[in-house]
Amino acid sequence: MADHPNVDLLRRGYEAFAKGDMDTLREFFAEDIVWHVPGNNILSGDYEGRDAVFGFFGKLMQETGGNFRQDIHDVLANDTHGVALIDVHAERAGKTFEAHSVHVLHVDNGQVTEFWNLVEDTTKADEFWS
Repeated sequence: MADHPNVDLLRRGYEAFAKGDMDTLREFFAEDIVWHVPGNNILSGDYEGRDAVFGFFGKLMQETGGNFRQDIHDVLANDTHGVALIDVHAERAGKTFEAHSVHVLHVDNGQVTEFWNLVEDTTKADEFWS
């Protein structure tokens, strides 16, 4: 059975992020995307709009010296939603962070309109990012 087209779309988006290909991501994200980051730390909050999301990415890379990495375990999708199972790795301030994460994405007309990051241990994430 062939993958749903949104599985391929999301995989291309994660590949673009890994390569730092912001031009592809600009097309991938709706202009009014809303990006939700859980927790109580320097990255937590809701980022509204494509420019705000790119600002979040910049801060993420700045805080980790560019070593933030996501490894895809699997991607599932239908006509309106996608779910990515992700392994995260980052280092900053002499600390290492490794965790499993689930990303839930709302997809409309070939673009991501909303994103939720669900981290397996928000306390661990808060300690790392604080």
